[in-house]
Amino acid sequence: MSFAATLFQDPMTAVPFMQLFISMVQLTLLGAVLMFFRPLLIGIARALVLVVRPRPTKDELAARRKLRLAQQAAAAVNGSTEVRALRS
Repeated sequence: MSFAATLFQDPMTAVPFMQLFISMVQLTLLGAVLMFFRPLLIGIARALVLVVRPRPTKDELAARRKLRLAQQAAAAVNGSTEVRALRS
């Protein structure tokens, strides 16, 4: 059934026009309020994410970086050892 047919059917089962109008106005106002407070809501969401999953400290980041570099250096040494073994 189309939208127009729903609006203009017999008065006993028809959706009241004022109810539709008020619902549309409420949705429009809700959208406007959300757009107005969007920066605040985004900040609150980011704060909640940080509460659940905090950022690593500078020391933790440095330790990870040091470990990753050590692993890369070990892989490079192992790779050169394998190349020497294959050459001989």
